[in-house]
Amino acid sequence: MPWVVLVAVLALLQFVAFGALVGRARGQFGVQAPATTGHPVFERYYRVQYNTMEQIVVFLPALFLSAAYGFGADWMSAASFIGTAGVLYLQGFGGLAYILGWTGGYCLVALLLASATIVGQAAERGTDPLDSPRWSDMRKEMFPASAKVVFDERVKVTAPLTAENAMNVPVSVDASALPGVREVLVFADFNPIVRIVRFEPTGAQPSLGFRIKLQQSTPVRAAVRTSDGSWHVGGTWVNTAGGGCTLPSTGSASPEWQKRLGEVSSRVWARKEGGERIRLRIIHPIDTGLAAGIPAFFLQDLDLTDDKGKALMHIEGFEPIAENPVFTVDIPVARASAGYRVSGRDNNGNAISAVIDK
Repeated sequence: MPWVVLVAVLALLQFVAFGALVGRARGQFGVQAPATTGHPVFERYYRVQYNTMEQIVVFLPALFLSAAYGFGADWMSAASFIGTAGVLYLQGFGGLAYILGWTGGYCLVALLLASATIVGQAAERGTDPLDSPRWSDMRKEMFPASAKVVFDERVKVTAPLTAENAMNVPVSVDASALPGVREVLVFADFNPIVRIVRFEPTGAQPSLGFRIKLQQSTPVRAAVRTSDGSWHVGGTWVNTAGGGCTLPSTGSASPEWQKRLGEVSSRVWARKEGGERIRLRIIHPIDTGLAAGIPAFFLQDLDLTDDKGKALMHIEGFEPIAENPVFTVDIPVARASAGYRVSGRDNNGNAISAVIDK
């Protein structure tokens, strides 16, 4: 948006400059205001300035609308073509003088806007520590336009440099070095389904281990929203042969999963840092819906509570979670409980419920 403002200011300065040229032409050719006719050269100056005034009332709103909603290129090109055709139809080829007058100034503005956009995108990409060509798209897709987004080394994303099995890639996210964590969103730049998992550590540590599907080599990122509304982003590259999102799950071909769908197994053990670690495994085939003839079928919501029903963590899953998902959650000392409860559902409404005893 700052570049758009710059272009708008340049357009206004161009209009002011044309007004000054008209004033100079009045003195040069002896045409006193408010007269608008006289010497032919003066009339050309005046007509250019008047044409600019007519067009700028359309140009400036169109500029800001196209910047805000991203539809400018096609619609503005169509409008320019229709306008050009209309002038030639009404005035014949003599109207080309007006068209050239409009086009000269606005081509300069368009070149400045294009150059500024290219420079801005290059600068934005240059700030990405993973140097992904998709980062600018991720920035627009994942966060509100007004949100503050910063790359932060305190957000740790751990994954293998090379994943041998693209359908089962272990990933862990740790944002415990950040204060006031409200939610964490995990996504992969080059996955056909970008979002992977979102979790809210209401009582648990702001960390989570899980397994995912990757379609190709990609940055895997975690975006952490803190209490001040800022987003802190960390990530790592994962190289893989790919295909993890478009292959059917191995479990969907077996009748056994239907009998065990939603079955939860768990383990709880003490951490040397204090508190407890819980590992959950849920029987579920998890299909992305990208394999031919197999609809999307995935874990949608999962809640972990203590033995008194107080929330510890809410997990929202998306299609690229690996089948038979495994989640690892850390519980701080102050929230350790005599037991825990898991509840949730998949996108077809199948319930998941289990009590975790130590």
